[in-house]
Amino acid sequence: MPPTAPPPTDLRPDAPFFVVLNAGSGHAETELRCSTIRDVLHGAGRACELEVVHDAARLEETARRMASLAVAQGGVLVAAGGDGTLNTVAHAAVQGGCPFGVLPQGTFNYFGRTHGIPEDLAEAVHALLGARVQPVQVGMVNERIFLVNASVGLYPRLLEEREHDKRQYGRSRVVAILSALKTALRGHRNLRITLELDGRTRRLRTPTLFVGNNRLQMEQVGMRPLELALEAGQLAAIAPRPVGRLRMLALLLRGALGRLGETDDVVAFAFRTMTVRAPLLSRQRGMKVATDGEVDRLALPLRFRVIDDRLHLLVPDAAARPEAGRAAAARVA
Repeated sequence: MPPTAPPPTDLRPDAPFFVVLNAGSGHAETELRCSTIRDVLHGAGRACELEVVHDAARLEETARRMASLAVAQGGVLVAAGGDGTLNTVAHAAVQGGCPFGVLPQGTFNYFGRTHGIPEDLAEAVHALLGARVQPVQVGMVNERIFLVNASVGLYPRLLEEREHDKRQYGRSRVVAILSALKTALRGHRNLRITLELDGRTRRLRTPTLFVGNNRLQMEQVGMRPLELALEAGQLAAIAPRPVGRLRMLALLLRGALGRLGETDDVVAFAFRTMTVRAPLLSRQRGMKVATDGEVDRLALPLRFRVIDDRLHLLVPDAAARPEAGRAAAARVA
């Protein structure tokens, strides 16, 4: 397992920031983001090293190198980008054992919003300066962490289609939602998988298995019991029952309206560890898995689990207190 990040008291008041920024947009916008970050940090008298990544294939290597510098200089590793970028850089922070900061720049920004981090870039940089370090829960599937969610089946395909549509029509929440509806209306195959959960085996047939680690996302789709389970240190699983195209469309609309928990067409449960296997006699050796919006093929079986207190996040002071209070209440319960 990766080493534990340093305790909150180890963060120096003058700790330098090592920022990994995923360009992902035009040159002028990238330059504006860089100047905003440098101006705010230098104006506050804080040291900052900023690395812009133009090639997504270099993101992981850049994040590891910047994490090493953060560890060596007692600094903070910071990710600037969408949830996929945050995932990659957070993984380097967990492996290296350094505090982690976030400058959300994505479409939905579930992770940053959950922890009270502003979506405006200048405000988010200012928030880093007065932040407290708060250990937060992450999920893991095999050796990949996820901050927001992980999924197999229809959802990874939906994400691949969404990225294609965003490149064609632009990055916005409207494009993302319309792309999801288009994909859901196409034909899709149902997964046949076996779950090992809490010492019991369960067979499941579903178009997609979605595992969430984000309270805000569960709240928005209307899954209140799973929202409470996340606060208690578990992961949340959602699996639609096999349905036709129109009922699948209805499920998506229910989720958009925050009423997914009101239908019987969804199987939902919470867990801390779960193993997903292909059925007996199946020759399937791998499966496409989406982690925080990034799709890759992982070997079976898939082992999902909670990782406690290994990611030490810089949280704005006003947001750190309620998070700490919920964590303490969950431990008492």
